[in-house]
Amino acid sequence: MKVALLAHDRFPIIPPFSGGLESFTWHLARGLKRRGMDVVVFAAPGSDPQLGIEELDVEPLVLSDEARNDVSMPPEAQVRETFSYMQVMRAFAARPDIDVVHNNSLHFLPIVMSPAIPQPVVTTLHTPATPWLEPALRLTPTAHTVAVSDSVAQMWSTVTPARVIRNGVDPQEWRPGPGGDALVWSGRIVPEKAPHIAALIASRAGWKLRIAGPISDRQYFESELRPLLDENITYVGHLDTHQLRTLAGYSAAALVTPAWEEPYGLVAAEAMACGTPVLAVARGGLSEVVRAPGGLTSQPGADEARTVAAAADMLPLVVGMDRRRVRRYALENCSLDATVDAYADFYRELVGA
Repeated sequence: MKVALLAHDRFPIIPPFSGGLESFTWHLARGLKRRGMDVVVFAAPGSDPQLGIEELDVEPLVLSDEARNDVSMPPEAQVRETFSYMQVMRAFAARPDIDVVHNNSLHFLPIVMSPAIPQPVVTTLHTPATPWLEPALRLTPTAHTVAVSDSVAQMWSTVTPARVIRNGVDPQEWRPGPGGDALVWSGRIVPEKAPHIAALIASRAGWKLRIAGPISDRQYFESELRPLLDENITYVGHLDTHQLRTLAGYSAAALVTPAWEEPYGLVAAEAMACGTPVLAVARGGLSEVVRAPGGLTSQPGADEARTVAAAADMLPLVVGMDRRRVRRYALENCSLDATVDAYADFYRELVGA
């Protein structure tokens, strides 16, 4: 079987990853290849050459001066993105060797064009409903959709009946660590991930905190997070997988502090696979990944100060958890092998149908 993975066209599929979507696509591609499948990937140029996969290229956007001067022209990045996905879908129509297309992009075009190509198209819903994807799925009632959590499936339930296949982590990659005398927060530095809340929790509880991840929103970093940094609350940069695994494994606990309905919470699964217990804000699918007594601190609508106080009070319980039990829980509930097997079975089901 040959599977085409359609990723975001803004970021290459290569570590250190720009976000969870890129990490998911990279690990899925590698897992499918281990199961004997051929994999084709469309993403931004520069994906990991060690994956040994075929990359789909598209023609760059060419606009005349007249077109650029059109006062009603949408942002050029939006035009370029749409043009890229249009080319890719047309390329799939001319590729009888490809059996299944797995869409992990956040663009509407692969969905609305899916009836026009011979291959079945699977779309994984990595986010809550967006104004691009929602109407596309309403226009395409035959679309095959997967949600990364029960929470995401429920969010989309009035639009599409999504099958649930949870994300997973590789226990050989995220190995157990001894713990340490500091906390860790990892992820994209953006308002919806809210690392500033983690900084406030650590300060209130009297713990050191190390924050890692790409600064995806510079304004948020400068206005909300930087003022909280000091000798105890430090930003350690955008780390590769090895560095991040070491950081997580040598931390007493991980803080996961979303300010939105987190679709899944991959960073929590990664930390737990290292044996590091997680103190998490109960938002969206994160409450399916981290279960009591894993440290669910608040529900949607709780104000920030109350969340910080409750989390600081709960921190001693979380830090004291048995690291071996934490890792065992991750192996039983957050397995990458289970994720890849579930997608492979779904592909076979669609091809057989």
